[in-house]
Amino acid sequence: MDIDDLDFVTDNIQGLSTQEKKAEASKEPENPRNNLKGESASEKEQAEVEVRLADIQADPDSPLYSVKSFDKLGLHENLLKGIYEMKFTKPSKIQERALPLLLANPPRNMIGQSQSGTGKTAAFVLTMLSRVDYDLNEPQALCLAPSRELARQIMDVLLQMGKYTPVKSSYAIKDSLQKGEKIDAHIVIGTPGTVSDMIRKRALSLRSMKLLVLDEADNMLDMQGLADQTLRIKNFMPKECQVILFSATFPENVREFTKRFAPEANEIRLKATELTVDGIKQFYMDCKNSQHKFEVLSELYSLMTVGQSIIFVRRRDTAEKITQRMTNDGHAVVFLHGQMDSERRDKVMDDFRNGEIKVLITTNVIARGIDIQQVNLVINYDIPIDGQGRPDAETYLHRIGRTGRFGRTGASVNFVHDDESLEQMEAIQNTLCCDIIKVPTDDLEEAQKILKKALK
Repeated sequence: MDIDDLDFVTDNIQGLSTQEKKAEASKEPENPRNNLKGESASEKEQAEVEVRLADIQADPDSPLYSVKSFDKLGLHENLLKGIYEMKFTKPSKIQERALPLLLANPPRNMIGQSQSGTGKTAAFVLTMLSRVDYDLNEPQALCLAPSRELARQIMDVLLQMGKYTPVKSSYAIKDSLQKGEKIDAHIVIGTPGTVSDMIRKRALSLRSMKLLVLDEADNMLDMQGLADQTLRIKNFMPKECQVILFSATFPENVREFTKRFAPEANEIRLKATELTVDGIKQFYMDCKNSQHKFEVLSELYSLMTVGQSIIFVRRRDTAEKITQRMTNDGHAVVFLHGQMDSERRDKVMDDFRNGEIKVLITTNVIARGIDIQQVNLVINYDIPIDGQGRPDAETYLHRIGRTGRFGRTGASVNFVHDDESLEQMEAIQNTLCCDIIKVPTDDLEEAQKILKKALK
């Protein structure tokens, strides 16, 4: 996709009435993939930036609405030092437009939608680091993520970017505080359940909060997900607190709610003409039954270790059983799910991130946002379904988005084993308008050749 000139985008903003903006936004497809490290790739830059300003009287020709250099943002030199040490040379396309709006005074709410590799994590981390008063030893910025693993990854970015600042940061995840301990850090990163618990126990004060960030916001505001806890936290926040919502996908049922959660928000997104999974070759294998499904998986093990692989299953007990059976067959695999103790979960993720583990069998706990660049194969052992048992195209996109990171090639393989699972996969294929190619299961040697070629 060609990059549209930013002046063209600005002209469009000027010409749109409020009604025209809404109509234009409703035509846009949803960007499916999410990135947390804030890195950007040239392929993901090939998109047009759409900005919808909450204040239609604002002057979009002002330098406030676009910046080509981090130096132009008025950041402290110690923060700039951290940015440049992370190998950021200039803002990505979405950062060019988002950062000036995020950092403007008085603060305004923001709803941002962007696919993988667009630099959104860097944008909201930079905003948190810029907003806090380092002389005040109280929590002033809170970032909520749907999983422990995602919270830890965001913290890694914060620590790198804030390396030369006096920032104090703290987790608000399970087992992160000793009994009776209180948080006095400037920036807190946690999960909704633990944050709610800390507020209730008065271990976390929100009285000085200036900023609330929701990463994977659609998941956090979906009534089938973490919405109740997230809403309670928001209601405890000072009324003037800036709210920033970022996600790769915003389903229609969540999209309207976000506008109430973050009222009068500026909106920004990367527009794309189609769902961005071009770098991922998608396949499926039609197995005879559940037992055959496992046999096929075991036969594919040699492919899984070419790079790194993630096998997604629906249930925790399935993850454990498959791991045990593959281990008995002499394959080195590890499982991960949300009911494991905190220390073990952290070790598994750290070992996988460091490449010490090649094959990880997991539930949806790491379906969103986790960035491990060596992952080149994702297997959907179970087709994802939502809480009502319906095919879940968005979770599918997030799952396969764990591979093909930042313009690299990757492959996904879906296992089906009966009419129901085949129908679920076909429903996802139809929703996403993508091609999922059949790979033979009666000739596994041929299947391996096809998949090996896709991984090159």
